[in-house]
Amino acid sequence: MTGMTIDIAVIATIATKGWQDARRHRWFVVFAVVFAGLALTLSAAGFWGTGIAGLAGFGRTGVSLTNLVLLVVPLMGLLLGALALVTEREQGTLWTLLAQPITPTELLLGKWLGLAGAIAAAVLFGFGISGFVIALFAATEQFFGYLHLLALTLLLGWANLSIGVLISAVSSRSSVAVSVALILWLAFVWLSDLGLMGVGVALQLSPPHLLWISLLNPSQAFRLAALLVLQGNLELLGATGLYAAEVLGKWLLPFLWSLLLLWVFVPLTFALWLFGRRWASGW
Repeated sequence: MTGMTIDIAVIATIATKGWQDARRHRWFVVFAVVFAGLALTLSAAGFWGTGIAGLAGFGRTGVSLTNLVLLVVPLMGLLLGALALVTEREQGTLWTLLAQPITPTELLLGKWLGLAGAIAAAVLFGFGISGFVIALFAATEQFFGYLHLLALTLLLGWANLSIGVLISAVSSRSSVAVSVALILWLAFVWLSDLGLMGVGVALQLSPPHLLWISLLNPSQAFRLAALLVLQGNLELLGATGLYAAEVLGKWLLPFLWSLLLLWVFVPLTFALWLFGRRWASGW
Protein backbone atom coordinates (compact mmCIF):
# COMPACT_ATOMS: atom_id res chain seq x y z
CA MET A 1 0.00 0.00 0.00
CA THR A 2 1.57 3.25 -1.09
CA GLY A 3 0.82 6.93 -1.17
CA MET A 4 -2.65 7.98 -0.14
CA THR A 5 -4.38 4.86 -1.48
CA ILE A 6 -7.22 3.72 0.76
CA ASP A 7 -8.23 0.05 0.87
CA ILE A 8 -12.01 -0.20 1.21
CA ALA A 9 -11.80 -3.86 2.26
CA VAL A 10 -9.50 -2.95 5.16
CA ILE A 11 -11.85 -0.16 6.26
CA ALA A 12 -14.81 -2.56 6.12
CA THR A 13 -12.96 -5.11 8.26
CA ILE A 14 -12.07 -2.51 10.88
CA ALA A 15 -15.63 -1.15 10.78
CA THR A 16 -16.94 -4.64 11.55
CA LYS A 17 -14.60 -4.85 14.53
CA GLY A 18 -15.70 -1.39 15.68
CA TRP A 19 -19.34 -2.47 15.49
CA GLN A 20 -18.55 -5.57 17.55
CA ASP A 21 -16.60 -3.53 20.12
CA ALA A 22 -19.55 -1.15 20.57
CA ARG A 23 -21.87 -4.09 21.26
CA ARG A 24 -19.53 -5.25 24.02
CA HIS A 25 -19.96 -1.97 25.91
CA ARG A 26 -22.66 -2.76 28.47
CA TRP A 27 -23.50 0.91 28.91
CA PHE A 28 -24.11 1.22 25.16
CA VAL A 29 -26.55 -1.70 25.22
CA VAL A 30 -28.28 -0.15 28.24
CA PHE A 31 -28.52 3.20 26.41
CA ALA A 32 -30.06 1.51 23.37
CA VAL A 33 -32.64 -0.40 25.41
CA VAL A 34 -33.53 2.60 27.59
CA PHE A 35 -33.85 4.84 24.53
CA ALA A 36 -36.20 2.35 22.86
CA GLY A 37 -38.26 1.93 26.03
CA LEU A 38 -38.62 5.67 26.58
CA ALA A 39 -39.45 6.25 22.92
CA LEU A 40 -42.27 3.72 23.18
CA THR A 41 -43.46 5.26 26.46
CA LEU A 42 -43.53 8.74 24.93
CA SER A 43 -45.73 7.48 22.11
CA ALA A 44 -48.38 6.62 24.73
CA ALA A 45 -47.80 9.60 27.02
CA GLY A 46 -49.64 12.05 24.79
CA PHE A 47 -53.04 10.88 25.99
CA TRP A 48 -52.29 10.25 29.65
CA GLY A 49 -52.86 13.86 30.64
CA THR A 50 -56.41 13.75 29.28
CA GLY A 51 -57.21 10.37 30.74
CA ILE A 52 -57.73 8.81 27.33
CA ALA A 53 -56.01 5.48 26.78
CA GLY A 54 -54.20 5.26 23.50
CA LEU A 55 -51.13 6.25 21.55
CA ALA A 56 -50.05 9.64 20.34
CA GLY A 57 -49.49 10.13 16.63
CA PHE A 58 -46.20 10.68 14.85
CA GLY A 59 -46.27 14.47 15.25
CA ARG A 60 -46.85 14.55 19.00
CA THR A 61 -44.44 11.69 19.61
CA GLY A 62 -41.80 13.41 17.48
CA VAL A 63 -41.99 16.58 19.57
CA SER A 64 -41.60 14.52 22.76
CA LEU A 65 -38.78 12.48 21.25
CA THR A 66 -36.81 15.63 20.48
CA ASN A 67 -36.02 16.25 24.15
CA LEU A 68 -35.18 12.58 24.71
CA VAL A 69 -32.83 12.61 21.73
CA LEU A 70 -31.08 15.76 23.00
CA LEU A 71 -30.21 14.00 26.26
CA VAL A 72 -29.33 10.47 25.18
CA VAL A 73 -27.95 10.50 21.62
CA PRO A 74 -25.18 13.13 22.08
CA LEU A 75 -23.93 11.32 25.19
CA MET A 76 -23.91 8.02 23.33
CA GLY A 77 -21.92 9.46 20.44
CA LEU A 78 -19.44 11.37 22.60
CA LEU A 79 -18.63 8.39 24.82
CA LEU A 80 -18.29 5.90 21.97
CA GLY A 81 -16.01 8.28 20.09
CA ALA A 82 -13.96 9.25 23.14
CA LEU A 83 -13.08 5.59 23.80
CA ALA A 84 -12.47 4.67 20.15
CA LEU A 85 -8.67 5.10 20.02
CA VAL A 86 -7.46 5.69 23.54
CA THR A 87 -8.79 2.34 24.79
CA GLU A 88 -6.95 0.51 22.02
CA ARG A 89 -3.81 2.37 22.98
CA GLU A 90 -4.11 1.51 26.68
CA GLN A 91 -4.71 -2.16 25.87
CA GLY A 92 -1.71 -2.23 23.52
CA THR A 93 -3.80 -3.29 20.53
CA LEU A 94 -3.37 0.02 18.71
CA TRP A 95 0.27 -0.70 17.91
CA THR A 96 -0.64 -4.22 16.81
CA LEU A 97 -3.22 -2.82 14.40
CA LEU A 98 -0.86 -0.19 13.01
CA ALA A 99 1.86 -2.82 12.56
CA GLN A 100 -0.39 -4.40 9.96
CA PRO A 101 -0.40 -3.16 6.34
CA ILE A 102 -2.94 -0.44 7.08
CA THR A 103 -2.71 3.33 7.39
CA PRO A 104 -3.89 5.52 10.29
CA THR A 105 -6.56 6.95 7.98
CA GLU A 106 -7.96 3.50 7.24
CA LEU A 107 -7.92 2.60 10.93
CA LEU A 108 -9.71 5.75 12.05
CA LEU A 109 -12.25 5.73 9.22
CA GLY A 110 -13.02 2.07 9.89
CA LYS A 111 -13.45 2.76 13.60
CA TRP A 112 -15.76 5.70 12.89
CA LEU A 113 -17.90 3.78 10.42
CA GLY A 114 -18.31 0.83 12.78
CA LEU A 115 -19.33 3.05 15.69
CA ALA A 116 -21.59 5.12 13.42
CA GLY A 117 -23.32 1.89 12.44
CA ALA A 118 -23.81 1.01 16.11
CA ILE A 119 -25.37 4.42 16.82
CA ALA A 120 -27.61 4.05 13.76
CA ALA A 121 -28.77 0.63 14.96
CA ALA A 122 -29.64 1.97 18.42
CA VAL A 123 -31.51 4.98 17.00
CA LEU A 124 -33.34 2.92 14.37
CA PHE A 125 -34.36 0.40 17.03
CA GLY A 126 -35.83 3.13 19.23
CA PHE A 127 -37.58 5.00 16.43
CA GLY A 128 -38.61 1.78 14.72
CA ILE A 129 -40.35 0.14 17.67
CA SER A 130 -42.14 3.37 18.56
CA GLY A 131 -43.12 4.10 14.95
CA PHE A 132 -44.36 0.54 14.36
CA VAL A 133 -46.69 0.66 17.34
CA ILE A 134 -47.96 4.14 16.39
CA ALA A 135 -48.66 2.99 12.85
CA LEU A 136 -50.69 0.07 14.17
CA PHE A 137 -52.82 1.86 16.74
CA ALA A 138 -52.79 5.60 16.02
CA ALA A 139 -52.99 8.17 13.26
CA THR A 140 -50.20 8.20 10.68
CA GLU A 141 -50.23 11.95 10.11
CA GLN A 142 -46.79 13.61 9.97
CA PHE A 143 -45.14 10.27 9.22
CA PHE A 144 -42.64 11.97 6.91
CA GLY A 145 -41.88 14.50 9.64
CA TYR A 146 -41.11 11.53 11.91
CA LEU A 147 -38.73 10.13 9.29
CA HIS A 148 -37.12 13.56 8.96
CA LEU A 149 -36.60 13.63 12.72
CA LEU A 150 -35.00 10.19 12.50
CA ALA A 151 -32.53 11.43 9.88
CA LEU A 152 -31.70 14.50 11.98
CA THR A 153 -31.15 12.26 15.01
CA LEU A 154 -28.66 10.15 13.07
CA LEU A 155 -26.78 13.28 12.04
CA LEU A 156 -26.70 14.50 15.65
CA GLY A 157 -25.34 11.15 16.84
CA TRP A 158 -22.68 11.04 14.13
CA ALA A 159 -21.69 14.67 14.80
CA ASN A 160 -21.08 13.89 18.47
CA LEU A 161 -19.28 10.70 17.48
CA SER A 162 -16.87 12.79 15.36
CA ILE A 163 -16.30 15.16 18.27
CA GLY A 164 -15.68 12.17 20.53
CA VAL A 165 -13.18 10.64 18.08
CA LEU A 166 -11.34 13.96 17.99
CA ILE A 167 -11.18 13.89 21.80
CA SER A 168 -9.83 10.33 21.65
CA ALA A 169 -7.17 11.33 19.10
CA VAL A 170 -5.68 13.93 21.46
CA SER A 171 -6.19 12.13 24.80
CA SER A 172 -3.52 10.11 26.56
CA ARG A 173 -5.82 8.14 28.88
CA SER A 174 -9.37 6.86 28.68
CA SER A 175 -10.27 8.57 31.97
CA VAL A 176 -9.27 11.93 30.48
CA ALA A 177 -11.19 11.26 27.26
CA VAL A 178 -14.36 10.27 29.12
CA SER A 179 -14.10 13.29 31.44
CA VAL A 180 -13.76 15.70 28.51
CA ALA A 181 -16.67 13.99 26.73
CA LEU A 182 -18.91 14.33 29.79
CA ILE A 183 -17.96 17.99 30.26
CA LEU A 184 -18.79 18.69 26.61
CA TRP A 185 -22.11 16.87 26.93
CA LEU A 186 -23.01 18.95 29.98
CA ALA A 187 -22.02 22.10 28.11
CA PHE A 188 -24.20 21.14 25.13
CA VAL A 189 -27.12 20.42 27.47
CA TRP A 190 -26.60 23.64 29.45
CA LEU A 191 -26.36 25.73 26.28
CA SER A 192 -29.92 24.87 25.44
CA ASP A 193 -32.84 27.25 25.58
CA LEU A 194 -32.71 27.97 29.32
CA GLY A 195 -28.93 28.28 29.35
CA LEU A 196 -28.95 30.62 26.38
CA MET A 197 -31.68 32.70 27.96
CA GLY A 198 -29.56 33.06 31.08
CA VAL A 199 -26.50 34.03 29.04
CA GLY A 200 -28.56 36.47 26.99
CA VAL A 201 -29.97 38.17 30.08
CA ALA A 202 -26.60 38.30 31.85
CA LEU A 203 -24.73 39.68 28.83
CA GLN A 204 -27.68 41.58 27.36
CA LEU A 205 -27.30 39.88 24.01
CA SER A 206 -29.60 40.61 21.10
CA PRO A 207 -31.56 37.83 19.30
CA PRO A 208 -29.05 37.75 16.39
CA HIS A 209 -26.15 37.22 18.78
CA LEU A 210 -28.05 34.54 20.67
CA LEU A 211 -28.86 32.74 17.42
CA TRP A 212 -25.27 32.54 16.19
CA ILE A 213 -24.02 31.52 19.63
CA SER A 214 -26.63 28.77 19.80
CA LEU A 215 -25.56 27.43 16.41
CA LEU A 216 -22.12 26.69 17.85
CA ASN A 217 -23.90 23.86 19.63
CA PRO A 218 -24.83 20.90 17.38
CA SER A 219 -27.67 20.03 19.75
CA GLN A 220 -29.24 23.44 19.20
CA ALA A 221 -28.91 23.11 15.43
CA PHE A 222 -30.75 19.79 15.75
CA ARG A 223 -33.42 21.33 17.98
CA LEU A 224 -34.07 24.18 15.56
CA ALA A 225 -34.35 21.80 12.61
CA ALA A 226 -36.60 19.38 14.53
CA LEU A 227 -39.01 22.13 15.60
CA LEU A 228 -39.10 23.50 12.07
CA VAL A 229 -39.89 20.06 10.62
CA LEU A 230 -42.50 19.05 13.20
CA GLN A 231 -44.22 22.37 13.87
CA GLY A 232 -43.45 24.42 10.79
CA ASN A 233 -42.19 27.43 12.78
CA LEU A 234 -39.84 28.47 15.59
CA GLU A 235 -42.26 30.52 17.64
CA LEU A 236 -41.46 28.46 20.75
CA LEU A 237 -37.95 29.92 20.69
CA GLY A 238 -39.23 33.47 20.91
CA ALA A 239 -37.35 36.37 19.34
CA THR A 240 -34.35 34.20 18.42
CA GLY A 241 -36.49 31.75 16.47
CA LEU A 242 -38.42 34.50 14.73
CA TYR A 243 -35.15 36.21 13.77
CA ALA A 244 -33.77 32.97 12.29
CA ALA A 245 -36.93 32.45 10.24
CA GLU A 246 -36.92 36.06 9.05
CA VAL A 247 -33.25 36.18 8.03
CA LEU A 248 -32.87 32.75 6.43
CA GLY A 249 -36.46 32.17 5.31
CA LYS A 250 -36.86 29.05 3.15
CA TRP A 251 -33.11 28.40 3.41
CA LEU A 252 -33.25 27.89 7.19
CA LEU A 253 -33.79 24.13 7.09
CA PRO A 254 -31.10 23.47 4.42
CA PHE A 255 -28.77 25.72 6.42
CA LEU A 256 -29.35 23.68 9.59
CA TRP A 257 -28.81 20.43 7.69
CA SER A 258 -25.55 21.80 6.31
CA LEU A 259 -24.48 22.87 9.78
CA LEU A 260 -25.05 19.39 11.19
CA LEU A 261 -23.13 17.87 8.29
CA LEU A 262 -20.24 20.22 9.06
CA TRP A 263 -20.31 19.00 12.66
CA VAL A 264 -19.93 15.47 11.30
CA PHE A 265 -17.08 16.07 8.87
CA VAL A 266 -14.99 18.90 10.35
CA PRO A 267 -14.13 17.22 13.71
CA LEU A 268 -13.55 13.91 11.91
CA THR A 269 -11.17 15.60 9.45
CA PHE A 270 -9.21 17.17 12.31
CA ALA A 271 -9.11 13.80 14.08
CA LEU A 272 -7.70 12.12 10.96
CA TRP A 273 -5.02 14.81 10.66
CA LEU A 274 -4.03 14.73 14.34
CA PHE A 275 -4.03 10.93 14.52
CA GLY A 276 -1.83 10.71 11.44
CA ARG A 277 0.63 13.23 12.90
CA ARG A 278 0.78 11.52 16.28
CA TRP A 279 1.29 8.13 14.67
CA ALA A 280 4.07 9.49 12.39
CA SER A 281 5.85 10.99 15.40
CA GLY A 282 5.65 7.77 17.40
CA TRP A 283 2.71 9.05 19.49
